[in-house]
Amino acid sequence: MADVFDPAKRSQIMSRVKVKNTAPEVKLRSILHRNGFRFRLNRKDLPGKPDIVLPKYKAVIFVHGCFWHGHDCKRGHRPQTNVEFWNEKIGKNIKRDEIDVIKLNELGWRVLIVWECEIKKQNEDALVLRLKNFLLSETSSE
Repeated sequence: MADVFDPAKRSQIMSRVKVKNTAPEVKLRSILHRNGFRFRLNRKDLPGKPDIVLPKYKAVIFVHGCFWHGHDCKRGHRPQTNVEFWNEKIGKNIKRDEIDVIKLNELGWRVLIVWECEIKKQNEDALVLRLKNFLLSETSSE
C-alpha cells in the first residue's frame, strides 16, 4: 500500500513529532510530582539524555513511545509500507536504548523504562506502585 501523502507532506507531518514534553512525559511527571518526587529533565550530560532524572535516588526514567522504540503492544505495531526502512530505524533505536542503559548503569545510575501504553488512567495506580518500588528500592535496572 502506497503512502497516502506525497513526500513533502509526509516530511511536514513527521517534522511535527515531538521529542520533549510529549503527553506521556508530562503525565508521568505530574504523577511523580503528586507523589512527592522531585526531578530534573533531559540532562544532556547523561547518556541518552534521560527524560526524567531523580538525583536523590540516583535514578533516571525514560518515557518510550511504543512505536518509536519497538514495544510489543498494539501501539507499537510497525507500518505495512516501507517495511525495510522502519525495521532498520526502529532496530537502531532499540540498540541505542540498550547501549544507553548499559552506560548509565556503569555510571551508577538506576534506569527505569516506562512505555507510552503504561501511562493510561486505568493503569495509574499500578504505575505509581511500580515507580515507588523502583525509586525506593536499592536494586539496579528494571
